[in-house]
Amino acid sequence: MNKNDLTPAATILLFRDSPEGPKVLMVKRSKRPPFENLYVFPGGKVDDTDRGTEVASLCKNITDQEASFQLNIKSGGLAYWIAAIRESFEEVGILMAESASKKVGEDDSFNTLLESYRKKLNAGDILLHEILSKEDLYLSLENMSPLSHWITPKIEAKRFNTRFFVASIPNYQNNEHDGKEITESVWITPEMALEKASSGEMQMIMPTLKNLESCCGFKSADELITAIKKISPKDKPSILPKFFKENGTWVGLLPGDEGYDDA
Repeated sequence: MNKNDLTPAATILLFRDSPEGPKVLMVKRSKRPPFENLYVFPGGKVDDTDRGTEVASLCKNITDQEASFQLNIKSGGLAYWIAAIRESFEEVGILMAESASKKVGEDDSFNTLLESYRKKLNAGDILLHEILSKEDLYLSLENMSPLSHWITPKIEAKRFNTRFFVASIPNYQNNEHDGKEITESVWITPEMALEKASSGEMQMIMPTLKNLESCCGFKSADELITAIKKISPKDKPSILPKFFKENGTWVGLLPGDEGYDDA
């Protein structure tokens, strides 16, 4: 792959309420590159199956046209939303889906069934739309919204075109990381996560830090999601960081920073 090629990817910040305020689910990647030992959010590459008509037909209250509009692109946007939900299920066992008769995450016996599906999904033995169809489920995107768009700097060998989403989930939905790609998981307020990053206790990269910053100061998960939804897609511009060495030290710049256009 040419280093200028961008791999479409989706990442999701899952929020739920707590006495300390809304907490986000953060996961620690394994030692495998490119995100070894970093605290990030569940996510990964957009698969061909995420672009399929079968799974698109099982998305409630949103079309590709609307999903693409919210990402400020012409078409193909729904695949990013679907990828974020699929990756959440694969990596931490949280499936944002529902039906008239089932609340995903609330019933222990159904959770056990979903975990068996999750193992098959990760093994490549079943597809997401097949799980949804078998259990009469549809993907629930009502409490989900695009947050930001980050493009990997040109200095990196592997580059991603990543859409970040925020979503609120009920407290009865519990997570369980896969123990392979992810070695740890924690629910934490954005403020505390930033504090631990500053102290060096949790290692994070720039997009993670900036997305956490944009989610600070809210009293509930619903308040956060509502506020993000009110931001126009045009006010969520693409962010391409630039890095250069100054006196032997790497310096990172974002659009709008002094010297960005010359870097």
